[in-house]
Amino acid sequence: MYIVPKDIEKNSDLNSKLELLKNIKRSFSVFRIDCGGCNGCEIEIYAALSPLWDPERFGFKLVANPRHADILLVTGPITRQMYYPLLRAYEATPDPKIVVAFGACGASGGIFHDSYAVWGGADKVIPVDVFIPGCPPHPASIIYGLATGVGLIEQKMQKQSYKDDKPMPQIVQAPLLENSSFERDLLVKAKFLMSYIHGRILYDKFISAMKLASDPKDANLVKEQISKAINEQEDPRFGECLGILYNEIYLKYLSLASLEAINLDQISWDKK
Repeated sequence: MYIVPKDIEKNSDLNSKLELLKNIKRSFSVFRIDCGGCNGCEIEIYAALSPLWDPERFGFKLVANPRHADILLVTGPITRQMYYPLLRAYEATPDPKIVVAFGACGASGGIFHDSYAVWGGADKVIPVDVFIPGCPPHPASIIYGLATGVGLIEQKMQKQSYKDDKPMPQIVQAPLLENSSFERDLLVKAKFLMSYIHGRILYDKFISAMKLASDPKDANLVKEQISKAINEQEDPRFGECLGILYNEIYLKYLSLASLEAINLDQISWDKK
């Protein structure tokens, strides 16, 4: 019989789990492990994830790795072959963790409870916190069971204010051209030109140069700052891409003629 390691038992005690529940009431990640079921429960889980039921409005999201999970969802009876994979998933899930025995098989072994190849329900192997019965459980039962287990039902029944939560999310800054699509398209083009990491750097360089202009909507002032930034680049590739962003993205949003474009042929490629 499996003995829970001392460190896991200590970090997953009742007080730790209650603290975890308080912190994940608005969002929780679930890792599902099938320990030998008929896949009936899996079909209902995936049905519950569909837009029809939209569990993400409660913060319910499946993850592909137990190391990313708050909740371990165990389906099917615990077969001999899945005994050790279940233990590995259980120990990989960060502490404190919530374990949910899902369906009749996960809760008690179901119709396979007396099979020679089955240990029984999940609670015969690892500590279980929540049971969701059914063969298989209905999508509404799945959402209700998980929401009850993590305290969402109680939260929905009374007003909760998170106005004074810390830290507050970053406030979105006003778009420079009064059109948020500009920043979006600028970043997309920057990543297209210089890939993900250097594209973000390129985007930051362009935005910083734009902010130096007293009026970001004045093409001449912005052109002056972008041209200055181009000349300051040690890597001419950044300089050329800054010019491309100005010509193809900035001018497009101002609906200006190509006569205002930066001449990319004047960029020096002799810098080391």
